[in-house]
Amino acid sequence: MNARKKSSTKLVRFWKLLGPGLITGASDDDPSGIATYSQAGAAFGLSTLWTALIAFPLMASIQQMCARIGLVTSQGLTGTLKKNYPRPVLYLMLLFSFPAIVMNIGADIAGMGAVGNLLFPAIDATFFSVVFTIILLILIVYLPYQKIAATLKYLCIVLLVYLIVPFLYKQDITEILQATFIPTIQFNKEYIGILVGILGTTISPYLFFWQASMEVEEMKHKKNHLMVNKKIINDMKEDVDFGMSFSGLVMFFIILTTGTVLFKSGIHQIDTVEQAALALKPLAGNSAYLLFAIGVIGTGLLAIPVLSGSLSYIITETFGWEQGLDKKFHEAKAFYIVIAISLILGLSLNYIGISPIKALIYTAILYGLTAPVLIAIILHISNNKKVMGEFTNSKTANILGVSAFVIMTIAAVTLIYLQILG
Repeated sequence: MNARKKSSTKLVRFWKLLGPGLITGASDDDPSGIATYSQAGAAFGLSTLWTALIAFPLMASIQQMCARIGLVTSQGLTGTLKKNYPRPVLYLMLLFSFPAIVMNIGADIAGMGAVGNLLFPAIDATFFSVVFTIILLILIVYLPYQKIAATLKYLCIVLLVYLIVPFLYKQDITEILQATFIPTIQFNKEYIGILVGILGTTISPYLFFWQASMEVEEMKHKKNHLMVNKKIINDMKEDVDFGMSFSGLVMFFIILTTGTVLFKSGIHQIDTVEQAALALKPLAGNSAYLLFAIGVIGTGLLAIPVLSGSLSYIITETFGWEQGLDKKFHEAKAFYIVIAISLILGLSLNYIGISPIKALIYTAILYGLTAPVLIAIILHISNNKKVMGEFTNSKTANILGVSAFVIMTIAAVTLIYLQILG
């Protein structure tokens, strides 16, 4: 009994320790990510499974840097840039981030709407998109930070459905292990494009800003906190590592599902979000289809507050406006107005005729092209002793950070080269 109590106590403590890192990691597997991983599996089978192993240490190292910047400076990434770097750097970052985040919000809303229509065919997808947008806006504006954080934290559990789906279909363990540990690369525009998309949706720029800002918000609500110390940094690392490993695991299982079920059944192209779920129905059974579909809605509800919140922190910190999810509407009007505008702009993208799945994949590719610039800036900040004091990057962090920059730059340049040739 004592052993059982101790283990349950440890689990409770560990759950309480988890916060911004878990939410960031889980929101990384938003409908944009699900779409990209599904298309990767459908088009190339299991040949992109190895990217889950490569992406984890890279994304964890970058997110840890962002979290440390937030903890040490007590400012978001934008505020740190504004205080310590020339204005052109700040505006360059804003220019790179704004269109990708708005497109991501729009694609996620459209994806949720399409899946809502799939589950309830009598109701139009546009109606679901509008309803989800209104619900999210009301919750973000009226719920205090602590409740938003707790809600997002429990929404992370939705992602567990993707760990169940592959087991509803017969799997070849030898083939899976081979694809996981022996990388294969195809030198063509389609494969490199999906590779950039995978990297872009796992190492997403909006998560850099969210992580730093959320660490600041989290510290405001912690009792008996006076200054950053090694324990706080270590707790943050555990949180981030768990969140990123959880994200990587979900990514792995989505590619595994679509790579074994869709690819092997001759379905190599996914044109709509609902097609990814619907294609599983006759091949892997009704349970797999329902779980996959419900997961898209759950992850959208988790990710869109993160996306819109990230954009609002970027803009309000840039112009010095009051900001924070812990503030009421009348205390930070500009902050919440930016969130509302981002959601409305995202919703409006549903009416310009781009299919949700294409928008999701385009967003992931856009992130893949813009992330190297932001990674370079983050590396510079986290190695700047004037900003970070004793908490600058370790050698390991720098090796992983530079590796992320180099890999993503090579992938992006290769894609541009292939596009020009094409």
